Amino acid sequence: MTEHPPSAETEAALSTLVAVARRLDTARSLERSTDDPLLDAIVHTAFTVMDAQAASIAVHEPASDELVFVAAAGPSAGDVVGLRIDASAGIAGYAFSTGQPLAVADVASDPRFDRSVAQATGYVPRSLLATPLVDDQGVVGVLEILDRRDGTFTLRDLDVAATLAREVTVVVRRGRLERDAVGLLRGALSALVVAPDGLDDAALDALVSAVALRLDDDTDDPTWRLADRLARLVATDPDRIELAIDWLDALLRRTPAGRR
Repeated sequence: MTEHPPSAETEAALSTLVAVARRLDTARSLERSTDDPLLDAIVHTAFTVMDAQAASIAVHEPASDELVFVAAAGPSAGDVVGLRIDASAGIAGYAFSTGQPLAVADVASDPRFDRSVAQATGYVPRSLLATPLVDDQGVVGVLEILDRRDGTFTLRDLDVAATLAREVTVVVRRGRLERDAVGLLRGALSALVVAPDGLDDAALDALVSAVALRLDDDTDDPTWRLADRLARLVATDPDRIELAIDWLDALLRRTPAGRR
């Protein structure tokens, strides 16, 4: 069977999809995982059902080998979300590393307890329950529930927490699948574009940029505007991305901690 090179129209369509995928990739990475309403709903369910003082969900970030707290309930929830700890630190790290759930009646006497981690969250518990977020593919994080108001945690509580943890795992896996799918789309389409010599890449990129900015106008969300600028910078002058990072770091240093 004779293979024919793609037509100019096909190349233009593929190049357009690549440019769109690049912005999707950037926008998706800019989107905070803590915005997922399902994670917030599940952690508040755990907090309420267990009649606890606090609850949290931490997700493993493979690149840094850290647990990142993405949802929380309780008086110190605002201080918990966004906190990063070593993947092996404390009782949460133990549950993640071993894949085993555990309930600790007196954390102060448990050698696995890391007080510095607890103090960083703004709440030091007396007792806690930690359940790994696990499925057939492995462990992706930890669900923690702190200080049941009417006593210590029971075996039934471990069963309830395991059920909730399974739901969290599904949500986390789905989010990662979406991110991976965008990256796969971008890579596959890039490989399909063959010798686009007859295309005006600048005009094509400007067209996709206009679409991205219209999305921002429609949603009142500046994420698309920022994603578009970063995508264009990576595409046209990747060496300057470090300059953009330095500028954003400088902006962050001038931003009050409570607004970050």
